[in-house]
Amino acid sequence: MAFLEFRNVTKSYGTGKDRREVLSGINLRIEEGEFIAIVGFSGSGKTTLISLVSGLLAPDEGAVLLRGAPIAGPGPDRGVVFQNYSLLPWLTVYGNIELAVRQVFPSWPQGRRREHVERYIAMVNLTPAKLKRPVELSGGMRQRVAVARALAMNPQILLLDEPLSALDALTRGTLQQELEKIWSQDRKTVILITNDVDEGILLADRIIPLNPGLGDSDVGATLGPEFKIPLPRPRDKKGLNDHPEYKRIRNEIIKYLIRISDRKKQSVDLNPVGLPDLSPVAV
Repeated sequence: MAFLEFRNVTKSYGTGKDRREVLSGINLRIEEGEFIAIVGFSGSGKTTLISLVSGLLAPDEGAVLLRGAPIAGPGPDRGVVFQNYSLLPWLTVYGNIELAVRQVFPSWPQGRRREHVERYIAMVNLTPAKLKRPVELSGGMRQRVAVARALAMNPQILLLDEPLSALDALTRGTLQQELEKIWSQDRKTVILITNDVDEGILLADRIIPLNPGLGDSDVGATLGPEFKIPLPRPRDKKGLNDHPEYKRIRNEIIKYLIRISDRKKQSVDLNPVGLPDLSPVAV
């Protein structure tokens, strides 16, 4: 039995004629402790997929199973790190993390709770800033708080919904290294949603593309073939650039994504019914 499983999952939005299928027939098995990256284009349904695991959405058909039981709603066994940080602006770094810990472990005495919170603040190198509020932090520091908060809840699964996409390249590279270091310490099961192939190769055990639905088709996004990442850990971003296996995997994934992008473009009706023909006329 897989630790986490998508079993023939379909999800749509809207009603009647406006109903649009976003995900179609998703099947995926993830083992405990795996780091999985889902890559795809904007609007392909990546966030919908992760919302199904978090319990914020329910599938229209099929089931999402955790340890063999259907996910029926949100719970502390799944920690989510969003792209927009989602920090409470009136609380400090310590306060944001402590609030989550208090909700998950209400019976803990204050001393144990403080020690637990400070451990995760130190894990993301924010101890000197623990009494600062979000407005006093850089974007990278805020994202570290969000990661620490999710980890401090001790979830079985960590869901990362494009958490680094809004950061500058230098900060993003630094946090990628920190994420791998943190994962190697706790070995949580991680699902990373990203549109960055290099980020997936650096962090994941497997990369799985999410193929967008084609044009006006009623069929939603489906999962493509998995790409296993056999590169040894820890992975150094600079060192990977000269690794022949890295180059091979990267080329295969990018070629696949280009193919499905071209297929999607070819399926789009370039002259939809109802629009006038504006092609130039020879005179």
